[in-house]
Amino acid sequence: MNHSRDFEAKILPLLDSGFNLARWLLREEASAEDAVQEAVLRALRYFDKLKGDDARAWFLSIVRNVCFTYLKDRAGLKEVSGQDDDALDALQLAAGRTQDEPDVALQHSMQRHHINEAIKALTPALREVLVLRELEGLEYEQIAQVTAVPIGTVMSRLFRARARMRELLTLSGARE
Repeated sequence: MNHSRDFEAKILPLLDSGFNLARWLLREEASAEDAVQEAVLRALRYFDKLKGDDARAWFLSIVRNVCFTYLKDRAGLKEVSGQDDDALDALQLAAGRTQDEPDVALQHSMQRHHINEAIKALTPALREVLVLRELEGLEYEQIAQVTAVPIGTVMSRLFRARARMRELLTLSGARE
């Protein structure tokens, strides 16, 4: 039963990170949930293959592989909305964040929309490194492990992703 406790201790805390990556890669919440469930099953099946203590990179690489399999299987899938802003606002209020003035709230909502749209506009290779670094906080070495590319490629993709984000946000008027 130690195997089960180890799995729970190492993998279950990573479900939110896995969902975040899956949501950005698949661009659909329901598909992201399915992908994370599939990734958990695969992680459980192959848990004995985990080497070292870096379960986060190992699990996120499984989530990534499941997502790319989904994308390949659904090549004609239409673009869908990402994050539900009303749900995010409700969570922030529940966490003790006070409601902004209407004009400030509108400005934040528009900025969030522009950023989400810019992230969606990135190619999958650029989007995944940006999400893993900026939203999930992974180190370059971990991103290289998750994406199975050399660290130099990770750095190059991250540089290009950031440059493209700046360009897209400037074009949208969200960045001056």
